[in-house]
Amino acid sequence: MEGSRIPGFYKLPPQQRLEKVKRFASLGEEEVEAIAKHGSLTIEQADRMIENVIGTFELPLGIATNFLIDGKDYLIPMAIEEPSVVAAASNAAKMARPGGGFVTNATPPIMIGQVQLCGVDDPYAARMEILNIKDEIIAKANEQDPILVKLGGGCKGIEVRVVESKQGPMVVTHLLVDCRDAMGANAVNTMAEAVAPLIERATGGKVYLRIISNLATFRLARAKAVFKAEAIGGEAVVEGVLNAYAFAEADPFRCATHNKGIMNGVTAVVLATGNDTRAVEAGAHAYAALRGYKSLTTYEKNRDGDLVATIELPVAVGLVGGATASHPVAKACIKILGVKSAEELARVIAAVGLAQNFAALRALATEGIQRGHMELHARNIAAMAGAKGEEIDAVAEVLVRERKIRVDRAKEVLEEIRRRG
Repeated sequence: MEGSRIPGFYKLPPQQRLEKVKRFASLGEEEVEAIAKHGSLTIEQADRMIENVIGTFELPLGIATNFLIDGKDYLIPMAIEEPSVVAAASNAAKMARPGGGFVTNATPPIMIGQVQLCGVDDPYAARMEILNIKDEIIAKANEQDPILVKLGGGCKGIEVRVVESKQGPMVVTHLLVDCRDAMGANAVNTMAEAVAPLIERATGGKVYLRIISNLATFRLARAKAVFKAEAIGGEAVVEGVLNAYAFAEADPFRCATHNKGIMNGVTAVVLATGNDTRAVEAGAHAYAALRGYKSLTTYEKNRDGDLVATIELPVAVGLVGGATASHPVAKACIKILGVKSAEELARVIAAVGLAQNFAALRALATEGIQRGHMELHARNIAAMAGAKGEEIDAVAEVLVRERKIRVDRAKEVLEEIRRRG
């Protein structure tokens, strides 16, 4: 077996890289074939997107239906491996339609670029010195991306904070950059690096980090839906959802799973459109933690007894640059959505996150989360047990009826079906 130290690995073509990985991991021919197989994303395209490519990795791409957002119908592409997520989102969107569907809004696409200044004895005086050259900093930042400025974006202002740390006080300058239809990381990072010498000259300190923040508190997307009591199962269901929400607000152990359910929908759309799932995930959970980890959604009962649901979270996504502009399936997903701006995409994502959360809470408050999930999961278990074609549904039906969604039981059922057949 070869070691992991492979000089010049990055210089090799993907096929030769895969051959070395095969020897390292003792992969069989079927495993090598599975890795090397690719769909719409060619190996050449993949090799340009990231480093050390040996193949591509596929996930199911589903379509959530029934979404009415701001009076417009959407089909929602979702890339995800978890059963029941797409079905749950579609069902929730259907239940939202009698109340008018989802109503959304968003703030301008402002991202924060952080410039960390250390080594100053008088941090608050240094803060004032930085604010005194605010216009010079903004101008220098905007020199870095004249096209963005021409499109109406660019650095719009700065904030300066004193942050206490184990290394002593740090003076942190925030560049507030309107990224328009880009996610903005490259533009923001370039601007942060460009203004660092100005900050050092004004303060006499030393700049270290110059980097975008994924806690995009100025780039928020919001959605609201009114779920009519009669459309979701009546007053008891409304009360059940309210109790489930109150539990999440009161208990971080529950809230972590509550917000994970939101991100089931959010991340699936972010991934399908070629955007940065890690950035959006980090921003959402950090935003939830600003008040001591809380729900990204709220639930209330209006005077008619209907359930009113809202969501607010940072959604830093773009339509230009990165995989969104280069991955053929991501481009097709953008076309399916029909979105014309990054802001519209963010609003759609917020609506999907709200739908996903409502679906989970309703399930938890009624028949339990496992029923629908296990019905779909049973087919995977049947296939794992060796069922083929029509056998899969036959085995899955027995597993669900018995509430024994296990591979060992699936193998027994499959043997019984084959004996009878």
